[in-house]
Amino acid sequence: MTRSQVSAGTQQEEAPTGGPTVLRILLGAQLRRLREAKAITREDAGWEIRASGSKISRMELGRVSFKERDVSDLLTLYGVNDPNEREALLVLARQANNPGWWQQFSDVMPGWFQSYLGLEAAATLIRTYEIQFVPGLLQTPDYARAVIMLGHAGVTPEEMNKRVELRRQRQAILDRPEGPQLWAVIDEAVLRRPIGGVDVMKAQIEYLIEISKKPNVRLQIIPFHAGGHAAAGGPFAILRFPEPELPDVVYVEQLTSAIYLDKREDVDQYAMAMERVCIDAEPPSHTPEILGKLLHEVGRPA
Repeated sequence: MTRSQVSAGTQQEEAPTGGPTVLRILLGAQLRRLREAKAITREDAGWEIRASGSKISRMELGRVSFKERDVSDLLTLYGVNDPNEREALLVLARQANNPGWWQQFSDVMPGWFQSYLGLEAAATLIRTYEIQFVPGLLQTPDYARAVIMLGHAGVTPEEMNKRVELRRQRQAILDRPEGPQLWAVIDEAVLRRPIGGVDVMKAQIEYLIEISKKPNVRLQIIPFHAGGHAAAGGPFAILRFPEPELPDVVYVEQLTSAIYLDKREDVDQYAMAMERVCIDAEPPSHTPEILGKLLHEVGRPA
């Protein structure tokens, strides 16, 4: 939501598909601009709502939920007196506290990944590079089960089903009319690693052949003969959003946490690495042929 939209009293009773994550970021960015326009420090703003300057910082970054009373007090402090402008931002605060669809899976996923799901659902472009597994948005249910077993040995059937269903619901964004463009670059090793066994891998490769034909999916393979390449350090994703207030975000998943980068210099570094990887990879037009050859080679003795 831009400042001009807020001033015009634009109010949306239905939150964007991205849910609370993006709404918190948008509201936080708007509050930061209002505060800076009045040259008010974070510490003074924090005192106004009986909190600290660090709490204001977390609010402005969209990393915490918003109390409507706090937002109202901050708007008063920032001199926002127009009823339409105030109400638009308060509506945004209420929407930002609504749970996202993924909350029903909160018992089987960490909090840091919930933040990613909100960003993923709101993105217009998702660029991802993988060296270990097929990207989650492109996994078949059986492949997903095999991947989950690797990291969660002894998982109960109920929890397994719930984790697989979470992946399935994530993938639904690719079928939305306004869904994102997915540009995935996969190392050849991903497709030669027999996750789940021969039959599972064959079905997974067949699915990749089919989904690579979708107009909003671009899939590239980096062949072994390409040698070393720019992003060999590990997988990552870059997400872009329709709102001009939201910067691109780089997501780097670790074993027990994740890193979210949105500083321009960091994003630029990853964007350059992604561009080099795309150049090293075979063109998207070659992907079906490459996958077809891999499909016939799966299960053959080395």
